[in-house]
Amino acid sequence: MRILVVEDDETIGASLSWGLRAEGYTVELVADGNEALWQASEHPFDLIVLDVMLPGLDGYQITTRLRAAGNWTPILMLTAMDAALDQAEGLDLGADAYLTKPFEYPVLLANMRALLRGRVQQRPAELRAGDLVMDPATRRVRRAGTDIALTSGEASVLEYLLRAQGRVVSKSELLQHCWDDFGETDPGVVEVRIHHLRRKIDQPFGTRTIDTVRGAGYRVEPVQL
Repeated sequence: MRILVVEDDETIGASLSWGLRAEGYTVELVADGNEALWQASEHPFDLIVLDVMLPGLDGYQITTRLRAAGNWTPILMLTAMDAALDQAEGLDLGADAYLTKPFEYPVLLANMRALLRGRVQQRPAELRAGDLVMDPATRRVRRAGTDIALTSGEASVLEYLLRAQGRVVSKSELLQHCWDDFGETDPGVVEVRIHHLRRKIDQPFGTRTIDTVRGAGYRVEPVQL
């Protein structure tokens, strides 16, 4: 799952990014309010961890503009302001949860999991391509009733392709959504990961799930109902 972390304190931002990546999340870290609004508006995220006091737009302004634009990505606000009125303002503007600094990291994770559970409930309970089935909440993958063990990176790519069924997904799009350091990553790593995926989900079963569209990218054919 992709998390947008908006935090202008370098130490806190680096700590959050490291910790969340260790938990298996894909993290985009920004330190400026204007950049945060652009990222949240232009790219899909599963959750936004949003500081209030930021250069440029503050967290309240970002929340207001996202909600006014119809963007309902869950927002977990972080702030050093612990007054009840400050918390009430953030929630009234459209934030989904509010955590004051300093906070305990396990509490942050618990809040995130609660928000993400609600997000997952709005999505399909299972993603399918023929007899290949993936549970997006647990990342469990099965084919013909047989469990398939995937790495976190492989599962991210498979989930993204399954959600985009019928549409060609370019290497650059996969890099952007499934790699943390996509700006510095050689696009060739996408081919390697697709190859590893095919060896696990297709070759043992004599099937082909992920098609290569020459010069364009990859596609999973939609399930015929």
